[in-house]
Amino acid sequence: MGDGILPLAAMEKILKNNGAARVSADAKDALRIALEDEARKLAEKASQIAKHAGRTTVKEEDIRLALK
Repeated sequence: MGDGILPLAAMEKILKNNGAARVSADAKDALRIALEDEARKLAEKASQIAKHAGRTTVKEEDIRLALK
């Protein structure tokens, strides 16, 4: 299992809040890896949008645009 940014406890909570009775350590780690990968892609898009707008600060609107 890799060391990630997101806490494993949060991954377990997400899974349990969505119907899982029990969650394995591997499942928590797999969810963390998937979410962090998507977050990296989103952050990169949002950063590019901010740069295109001539800013160095990423704003909420950049995140929303990157989600589309």
